[in-house]
Amino acid sequence: MNDHPNNPLHGLTLEKILCDLVNHYGWEELYKMIEIRCFYNDPSIKSSLKFLRKTNWAREKIEEIYIDLIAQEKKEL
Repeated sequence: MNDHPNNPLHGLTLEKILCDLVNHYGWEELYKMIEIRCFYNDPSIKSSLKFLRKTNWAREKIEEIYIDLIAQEKKEL
């Protein structure tokens, strides 16, 4: 039984979300969407995860972008 049927992020790690976004948009486009220095200055998954885990507003914005991406992909189907 699914305890969180309305949460599209349930079961996803922040690393998975970030990797999917980087694969889809790339670091440069992500930086344009949300100006986080670690997306622009020598970007890496490790440094970005460290920042996102400490910064709630940035994590929430990344999650919103990911939810929008999921919605776009569903519309294309």
